[in-house]
Amino acid sequence: MRVLMISPGFPADMPRFTRALASVGAEVIGLGDQPAEALPAMARHTLSDHVHVGMLWDEDAVIAELLKHPAAREVDRVECLWEPGMMLAARIRETLELPGLDTAKTLPFRDKEAMKQVLDEAGIRTPKHARARSEKQRREAAEKIGYPLVIKPIAGAGSADTHVVSEATDLDTVLERCAHVDEVSVEEFIDGEEYTYDTITAEGKILYYNISWYRPRPLIARSVESLSPQTICLREVDSEDLGAGRAMGRAVIDAMGFETGFTHMEWFKTSEGEAVFGEIGGRPPGACSVEIMNYAEDADLFLSWAEAIVFGRCLSGRSERLYNAAVVFKRAEGSGRIRKIEGLDDLLAHHGDQIMEVALLSVGQKRRDWMQTLLSDGYLILRDAELDATLALADKIGSELRLFAE
Repeated sequence: MRVLMISPGFPADMPRFTRALASVGAEVIGLGDQPAEALPAMARHTLSDHVHVGMLWDEDAVIAELLKHPAAREVDRVECLWEPGMMLAARIRETLELPGLDTAKTLPFRDKEAMKQVLDEAGIRTPKHARARSEKQRREAAEKIGYPLVIKPIAGAGSADTHVVSEATDLDTVLERCAHVDEVSVEEFIDGEEYTYDTITAEGKILYYNISWYRPRPLIARSVESLSPQTICLREVDSEDLGAGRAMGRAVIDAMGFETGFTHMEWFKTSEGEAVFGEIGGRPPGACSVEIMNYAEDADLFLSWAEAIVFGRCLSGRSERLYNAAVVFKRAEGSGRIRKIEGLDDLLAHHGDQIMEVALLSVGQKRRDWMQTLLSDGYLILRDAELDATLALADKIGSELRLFAE
């Protein structure tokens, strides 16, 4: 099979997916705005060819350039795991008459309002919602939906540029903060715990699924700098209390017409146990989530995804979840460069068998902008068979591991 991989070198996980395709026997052609020599080595060494374009998001120009390439007409599949490139991938599929999501099916994955309309028609519980461009439309939508509410970009990813409006007196401030966003979704605020439902599918059949728990929910984590956000990959994904979310996740996959690849859905569980849809992307989860899923099963889900693409089934995945796994993101205190790290040696001395990865900025490195990156100033990954022990260690890392910058 010959696979065209859009943006094989960026974001950070893309080289691992590119390598996985090659490792299961696919011939992988890269397509991106980086020249081949600038690609990460992992991607560069596994590509059979690379189409370098000037600007990846000029879709007409990219397609015209691709059609000049000798291998273009021999491509069997087009894959893109970076959300901004999904529509480009769909247009290339239509141009080359290849299987996979076309533009009509891709649009609801990129447009949050269209997404919720599809799910409303399927009878799936979504927050009350409205599309708004002008300030007048945003105010009218807020009045109709009521408070508290959330304002987020129509085509955004994650919680970037997402704001909670607790009451009418807060609206002016939030509208000013999101004035640079051309089009937004104004939505009912759902009070509850936030989870994921992540899948690998082939021809609409779910081959693998995962449920992770955000502690705290991302809207809080993105608004309080002193927190150490956690994502907990749960061992007991088939527990009764997650049943409503599992059922909704399967229904969402069907309603969206997703075919083959990775998906990442976020949903809420209210105090009454109701499952409410958040959003879904036709891509893997970011911020080390695939890594913790691997640690939870001693698996390689990069490889499992590639097997689903090439063979229509997962050949190497485990069926048994062995652990809960967590990633804890750390934010330094102060600004400037990292000057000191406290607590790491003690954590490793007492919990070295549970801590699987340490990826913190080194002393002397410049602090990252915590508002612009989910990875913050680094992270630790841990795992344990017992959920209580996993949560206790994650909280201990949050409180006892400290980075100082000046």
